Amino acid sequence: MDVNVEDISSVKKKLHIEVPQAEVAKELDTAYDHLKKNAQIKGYRPGKVPRSVLERKFKKDVHSDVAQTLIQNTLLDAIKEKELPILGTPEIDPSELDPDQAFTYQATVELKPELPEVDFKGMELKKKEFQTSETEIDNQIDMLRKHLAEYHPIEEERSAVDEDYVVIDYEGFKDGQPFGETEKTENHSLKIGQATMTEDFDKALVGMKPGESKEFSIHFPNDYHNTGLADQEITFQVTLKEIRKEVLPEADDEMAKKLGNFNTMSELREEIRKNLQEGYDKRASQELQEQIFEKLITEDFEVPETLVQHEIDNIVQDAQQQFAKNSLSMEQLGLTREGMAEQYRGLAEKQVRRHLLLGKIIEQESLEISNEELEAEYSKFSEVTGQPVDIIKGYYKQSPDQLEAFKHALLEKKAIDLIINHAAIETVKLEEASENSETNADENA
Repeated sequence: MDVNVEDISSVKKKLHIEVPQAEVAKELDTAYDHLKKNAQIKGYRPGKVPRSVLERKFKKDVHSDVAQTLIQNTLLDAIKEKELPILGTPEIDPSELDPDQAFTYQATVELKPELPEVDFKGMELKKKEFQTSETEIDNQIDMLRKHLAEYHPIEEERSAVDEDYVVIDYEGFKDGQPFGETEKTENHSLKIGQATMTEDFDKALVGMKPGESKEFSIHFPNDYHNTGLADQEITFQVTLKEIRKEVLPEADDEMAKKLGNFNTMSELREEIRKNLQEGYDKRASQELQEQIFEKLITEDFEVPETLVQHEIDNIVQDAQQQFAKNSLSMEQLGLTREGMAEQYRGLAEKQVRRHLLLGKIIEQESLEISNEELEAEYSKFSEVTGQPVDIIKGYYKQSPDQLEAFKHALLEKKAIDLIINHAAIETVKLEEASENSETNADENA
């Protein structure tokens, strides 16, 4: 076997592989001998069909099968011979098989890039130390009060105005016929001005009195989030049933008890403080990591498309899972995998470079995950998910690929910790971190 390597790029090579004619003839003989034993051809007894007859009837299929066999028998050896750390599946371009000639084919492969040793020690980093303020906690309490708000009918007789809470019945029609996307809905609550349908819909409600009915048309924009309504002209019949006012509960122990697991407002405030602080600590850690990679990646280097596509797949899958949590799909949001792949390609390439750099540090520092460390991570995972440790361990035992991915993620974390431990870190204390003050109150309580 003769193997030549053509450089396409630093991470892509094309192997030109030639299999000797003798090997081709041997595989053809084997294929026809096997076919001869099993072929059922009229006029010939089993095992007695002449090869010339077999070649006339089955040549195309036999040549195709033999070509595949030759590739399978030689490709791995060729890759090992040239010591290529390939990624993904090679792209094969075979030639026509000729019994009287050597068989040639090309295999395009992607390689893990060869990175120089990473000098990560002695980095100068700044770490922000956020402190949760009482104002932030007050803001969270106010948001929780809104979640517990009650809405009572107003006593005065007046028309609806902007920012009123109203209860309506409505139905939408297209060309005079009921439309599926705007089917008849009763006792629908909304706040005028929030444009839960559209701004024009809300404006049409202003001036209506309880008990009043009204008909109006709305043209939905081309980029409307519900693609079933995008660029549609819909006529609505609406009856305003009530105008309501928002009644907020007092921020006291009774309110805390309604939220569950709290006996006093002080307990609730401490839980909010704890969760906000955890969020800030996570943010500080992420910002620190961003600094690390900015200093490590001073120049872009070529990355294999195989790894980029894998990262894109992960990004799209994560997005789909988030959409599903809100009972939405990519189709409903007018998104396609191709569009998202293009949108997030830059992010995917950046993530791949980070993984490769961390992988190089893991390699050069001979980092490993001990059994004790793995057991500790299983326990942490159990606490987070609520699943018994034995169930988690059983899952990874049955899924070796997932176990390796889990271990590698732990190794990457270990590499980042190593960088931080060898860095010169200046702590910048911020007494009030207001940028994240609108953290979801439900998650904090």
